[in-house]
Amino acid sequence: MKGFLNLFKQSYKEMTGKGAVRCLAVTGMLCALSMAIEGFTIPLPFAKLNFAFLALAATGMLFGPVVAFLAGGICDVLGFFIHPDGGFIPVYVFIAMLQGLIYGIVLYQKGFFSNDMQNPTRGRRLTEFGLRMVIARMLDVVIINLLLNTYFNMHYGFIPAQAFGEAIAARAVKNLLELALDIPLMFVILPTIMAVYGKASKGRTSGEKAV
Repeated sequence: MKGFLNLFKQSYKEMTGKGAVRCLAVTGMLCALSMAIEGFTIPLPFAKLNFAFLALAATGMLFGPVVAFLAGGICDVLGFFIHPDGGFIPVYVFIAMLQGLIYGIVLYQKGFFSNDMQNPTRGRRLTEFGLRMVIARMLDVVIINLLLNTYFNMHYGFIPAQAFGEAIAARAVKNLLELALDIPLMFVILPTIMAVYGKASKGRTSGEKAV
């Protein structure tokens, strides 16, 4: 439990401590990226693919649950104004914040940096990180997409009224298809962002010491 609570403490320090400017700048760029991706949806016969979640996942991976929780809300509010679709419903903002929370809890401080190449535990860490990416996306799909979004979409009349179980079953195929495409993309994008961020952070630290 202490280790779990420490995730939130460390994440809070990311946006209030010495590296706060970097945290806010990178988070801002990732939110902007999310807005850009949100505008590009790939329509398929049985699904509609959108990879905006990757920016939120990256935020959680780099800066933890507190930052990702707040970023989820900011991205959702900005997304409504940039890509308005229907009325503004606050509960969906909270759901987006929970989505960020999931990625922050599962992925924060579990990755690797570019200077880990000689670390004897690197292989194990890579395997663990890969498993955590799968778990994070599955939790997002099950908790956010299938359960919460299905319930509130029915509640607000965005999908036909029917039994909750039937609605989930109808959406399950779509979400499983999306999951099969999302996970390989996560395996490419998130480690790349982690490695680039680690290299940039190391270079910045070296520059500060040299001054």
